[in-house]
Formats: sequence, structure tokens, C-alpha cells
Amino acid sequence: MPSEKIKLALKHLSRHDKVLSTIIKNNGIINLTQRRKYFNLIVSSIIGQQLSTYAAAAIEERFFNYFQNNLSPDIILQTDDSALRSLGLSAAKCRYVKDLSGQILDGKISLNGLSKKSDNEVIAELTKVKGIGVWTSHMFLIFTLGRINVLPTGDLGIRKAIMLNYGLKNLPNEKKILSIAEKNRWDPYCSVASLYLWRSLDSKKES
Repeated sequence: MPSEKIKLALKHLSRHDKVLSTIIKNNGIINLTQRRKYFNLIVSSIIGQQLSTYAAAAIEERFFNYFQNNLSPDIILQTDDSALRSLGLSAAKCRYVKDLSGQILDGKISLNGLSKKSDNEVIAELTKVKGIGVWTSHMFLIFTLGRINVLPTGDLGIRKAIMLNYGLKNLPNEKKILSIAEKNRWDPYCSVASLYLWRSLDSKKES
């Protein structure tokens, strides 16, 4: 069953945005969920950077199977880069997962209590890590913390979905995305709007 927030979001977006209203009707209810294993999920986000969904999923499966789903910062630091590379991580991503692990163990960043922090506080905490920028932080906010009002303006999928669904000739920049969001009153449900924009790309592939 959808939460009350999702029900309100769908009513709000359907009322104010004809494009999203059609996408919502065609795709049914999409829920936001909260997940707990923050470290694993951040590592997954790093693995998935600049990869197709298929490639990222294949590497993640190989990676977590290798560690038998028993992943921790100290285990990552004890693992040779050559082993990580053999699982499909680039040299840069090896550095990123080890920087994340080291900063957690050194107490420079804390994953505890992230759910109680504001969106901007979560972004500030995560972007202390090499290789984690605003995009990765936005993905964490939406898909791990289940935050309902995040608009990942730097995501290629969101840019492409807006271009295709709103009749643009080119991929929109951040300013254009924010303008469309404001005009169609996505706030305070930008995450939900984003979920349906992503889903619309799947529908276009199928058609």
C-alpha cells in the first residue's frame, strides 16, 4: 500500500502537471522506501557511477558475492586493490571505496544518524568522501533515505526524460529543469516526480 505522503504526492503532481499526470496513469503507484545498510548502499552507488544499469548490477553482484555480503570499512581497507580491480572496480573507484572506509574508521564522517539530518547536511557529510558528489548524494537521499523532495538535476536520465516528455530539442541544463519544476509545481514532491520521469524512459524503450 502507498504511504499517505505518496498518495498526496500523486494527487498534487497529477493536478498541476499534465505530463506527469499521464505518466502516473500509465505506470501506477511507485513507492519510495527507506533502507538501512548505509555503507553497502553508498558502496553500490560508487560502483554504479557512470555505468549502465546492467553493467552496474553485474559488478555489484560479483562484488558482494566475493565478500559474501559481509561488507565493512575494515574489510574493504584490508582488501588489495588488485582484488577489487578483478571484481570490476576501476582504479578510481578503488580509491573512493577505500577513502569512504578510512574516513568512517577515522571518525571523520559518520553514517549514524543520517536519517535525522537535513538533505543539505547529508550532502555535506557524504561529499567529504573522494568520488562522492552531489549526484551520488541525491541517489542516496532518494533511494536509501526515501526523501520525498529531491530533484537530481545532474542526472542524465532525468535530463533525457524531461527532454522527451516536455518536447525539448536538447537536453535541459539545471536552470531549465528548475524552471520546469517550478512551473509545474513539483515541490514538495520532486523525488516522486523524478521516479516517474525515470519510469517514463522504460516505457519509451518498450514502445
